[in-house]
Amino acid sequence: MTRVVAAIMVKDGKVLICQRTKHQSMPLKWEFPGGKIEIGEQPRDALRRELDEELGINAEVSDEVSRIVHTYANGGTVELRFFVVRGFAGTLENRIFRDIQWVSPADLPKYDFLAADEPLVRDLAGGKLL
Repeated sequence: MTRVVAAIMVKDGKVLICQRTKHQSMPLKWEFPGGKIEIGEQPRDALRRELDEELGINAEVSDEVSRIVHTYANGGTVELRFFVVRGFAGTLENRIFRDIQWVSPADLPKYDFLAADEPLVRDLAGGKLL
């Protein structure tokens, strides 16, 4: 099972979502920023590292608010751990995505998210977790 961390970045009542490029697996799908936990790495440390690599920021990682295990049709299983990020140092910079957007939680279902993220999208759109 692949262990993954992701950020629910919150600013002015909106959350940051990111769109994969057409060259990545599951192209053009939307997701929350983050990535794989490396061997021996703590989840919060992994998320700080990923957000630095993907967005050029030093994130203030807060509480874990959701954990989802999802098995894709190809048989791959991921465990996603979502953490709230309400602050960061540095200037947000799109380093790897096709697009990044700040959106209202209620608008999240309008985007084509990765299947593994869909339960979280529903919860956020329903006013839960934040």
